[in-house]
Amino acid sequence: MRNPIQRRTKLAAAALVVFAIAGCASLGALGGFQQPVVNFKDLRVRGLGLTGGSLDAYLNVYNPNGFNLDATRLTYTVTVGDNAQVGTGALDSRFTVQNKDSTTVRIPIDFTYAGIGAAARQMMQSGSVPYNVTGDVTVATPVGNFTVPYSGTGRFSAFGGAQNTPR
Repeated sequence: MRNPIQRRTKLAAAALVVFAIAGCASLGALGGFQQPVVNFKDLRVRGLGLTGGSLDAYLNVYNPNGFNLDATRLTYTVTVGDNAQVGTGALDSRFTVQNKDSTTVRIPIDFTYAGIGAAARQMMQSGSVPYNVTGDVTVATPVGNFTVPYSGTGRFSAFGGAQNTPR
């Protein structure tokens, strides 16, 4: 007859192996994590004043995964004309992208005409100016945090608003 302590030790070791294999299998399923797809959507003028104005940049964030993604941070840089920086910053307000769905995120940007003098002259002469929005978004998932870059370009027309260039 075997010692009861040895028997319990073997059972505990076998149970531990089973749990370890099950844990690795579930991590393998989550290991199929797909990065969210972030695309530039639109740029709109909110208002213009004597010394500057306000813009809203819109980003579309798509979640291809079977679980929700919680965005924890979004950074951005907006340039116009010949790389005149209009605005830069970070949004630390959280938003959730449901599984297999997308959401639109609005980035408010305030600017001064002094910072975009050459672009403003180009806008007055030709009626439009090229723009570029870049940055990254950090999302929390069941398998950790991921940071994904995004960018978008187009032309802003004084008469027709923003025209996006697909990427």
